[in-house]
Amino acid sequence: MAPSPSQFLLTVVFFFFLTAAVADLMTEQAALLAFKTAVGRSVLPLWNVSNSPCSWQGVACEAGQVTVLRLPAVGLIGPIPVGIFSNLTSLRTLSLRYNGLSGPLPSDIVSLGQLRNLYLQNNFFTGEIPSGISKMQNVVRFNLAGNRLTGEIPEGIGNLSRLGTLFVENNNFTGQIPDFNLPNLVQFNVSFNKLNGSVPVHLQKNPTNAFLGMSLCGGPLIACPGSSVSPSPAASSIGVDGGGKKSKKLSGGAIAGIAIACVVAFLILIALVFFLCCKRNARKTRSLEVGVKPPDSELPMTGKRPGDVANGNGNGAVSSAIGASAFSLDTTRSAEAAGSGSGGGSKKLVFFKSGRSSVFDLEDLLKASAEVLGKGTFGTAYKAVLEMGTVAAVKRLKDVDLPENEFKAKIEPVGAMDHENLVPLRAYYYSRDEKLLVYDYMNMGSLSALLHGNRGSGHTPLNWESRFTIALSAAKGLEYIHSTDPNASHGNIKSSNILLTKSYEARVSDHGLAHLVTQSSTPNRVAGYRAPEVTDPRRVSQKADVYSFGVLLLELLTGKAPAQALLNDEGVDLPRWVQSVVKDEWTSEVFDMELLRYQNEEEEMVKLLQLAIDCSNQYPDSRPTMLQIVSRIQDIPHRNSEVVVESVDSVPVPTS
Repeated sequence: MAPSPSQFLLTVVFFFFLTAAVADLMTEQAALLAFKTAVGRSVLPLWNVSNSPCSWQGVACEAGQVTVLRLPAVGLIGPIPVGIFSNLTSLRTLSLRYNGLSGPLPSDIVSLGQLRNLYLQNNFFTGEIPSGISKMQNVVRFNLAGNRLTGEIPEGIGNLSRLGTLFVENNNFTGQIPDFNLPNLVQFNVSFNKLNGSVPVHLQKNPTNAFLGMSLCGGPLIACPGSSVSPSPAASSIGVDGGGKKSKKLSGGAIAGIAIACVVAFLILIALVFFLCCKRNARKTRSLEVGVKPPDSELPMTGKRPGDVANGNGNGAVSSAIGASAFSLDTTRSAEAAGSGSGGGSKKLVFFKSGRSSVFDLEDLLKASAEVLGKGTFGTAYKAVLEMGTVAAVKRLKDVDLPENEFKAKIEPVGAMDHENLVPLRAYYYSRDEKLLVYDYMNMGSLSALLHGNRGSGHTPLNWESRFTIALSAAKGLEYIHSTDPNASHGNIKSSNILLTKSYEARVSDHGLAHLVTQSSTPNRVAGYRAPEVTDPRRVSQKADVYSFGVLLLELLTGKAPAQALLNDEGVDLPRWVQSVVKDEWTSEVFDMELLRYQNEEEEMVKLLQLAIDCSNQYPDSRPTMLQIVSRIQDIPHRNSEVVVESVDSVPVPTS
């Protein structure tokens, strides 16, 4: 049967577009091979004509066209010839950062009309930004930082209406900053160039560190000479200049008065600090004696940010005191409850098989010096140093109002858990008014403190090797909990409940405590980890645990705190944010700045990121099990982290 005219026409059109697509891909292949010959002959050995360019290292395609060229820190050297980018017109992401590329930026780079992400930072490019930059209307991320570019910053950049990031710091640009009125611009930096003049009106909302190292004024910097911005009235007096016009100047008497006031205020401040330090040192530790009720005043103990720590004292400690009464107990009231007591009617610590009942007893514990470590979801944690030198972590539970037999039935399975990636529960104390849990003390603190604590000059970055180890060991601990019973769950997975050893092995803490709480409300700070289907935080399924673990992995990879995970506004909705970034093909942009130095492990990071996204799926049935999660992490090819970039001080965020 002969084909109809319409069928024949469709066939012709199909073959026409197929032939055109093949021709386009061959053109792009030739352009990429020319790129390899020019700058990557020795580092791109697998780029050859025997394979489709879509399978080459750093290349990705859609609909038979090259859309991504991502080759960060692979050792590209030399100038890029003109004529390559004009044949890669479907390119949407170009990332050649941290290489040895030199010479001028190819003039045909402006022909990349579909480009969204341009990352050429930290190379050795020279010359000016090509004219016609305004043709790149789809660019969202534009990063040329850390090169040797000269000339003026083109005003045509102001026509890139979609631009959200503009980083051109650490170059040799001259002249004035154009007044870019870009509605979507949220990240901007021109520091350490040779620019002069005043900060344009539309850029004055940016912070001071966006304009460092140059002769600029206005905006967040010092006021420009002759500007209408005047000093504060409190620091000035009205005078008249030689021209008879009013001017604001400080008289000699005013200056002397200010100086004397400053000296007096400084001396008062020193005296106050000295007084407080003496008072604090006198009261920092105290014995917690049996039968002695502490006064109503609070003990000034150094602790961590609320919610940061389960029982460690890691790097996130804050200097301000956290008010909390010590765990002194009234044995008269304790004896009223029936149960595990002995002797004169007073209660005792109940040790589990893994406990150390021969080392200390309740009286030793109550006489120990105590330091508040943090206030968490289920109570306050203390570091207790016993007289014989033993150190333990004690959690004083709150919102637990269970009969002793029910409390015992729920806590004993927790104490029976024995796994190298769990913080062991050694003993408990029960009375009508007090419930204490005794754990091993973890002196490295929590993952939360390590990720979100001090990131200043004294901060030690958490490298990729350590983060991988934490992810795997935490997953193993949670998988063990889930394996003990089909209905067993942790119920409160978050970074402050992941404690660390010196080798950065994770120890999961607070497991099983969600089932002890008798009130359905929990602090808002856990909301960022809570699965969308959870309505009662006391009843958390294993699939909900998986969601929380997925958020934990995202936190580990991005360095960002989940929404409301901290008691401030710094948190973000991690799953939603990561999904939006990955959807727009900025996958590498999500990673913590401290991970940028490990370029050789980027593929492994992406695989762990994909697992995190799968875990934090909105639909419970689409999430993997913890057993599958452990298997997928173990299947990620892993090697010791190799630092590619020695310093990240000049690395802007975000990057590709």
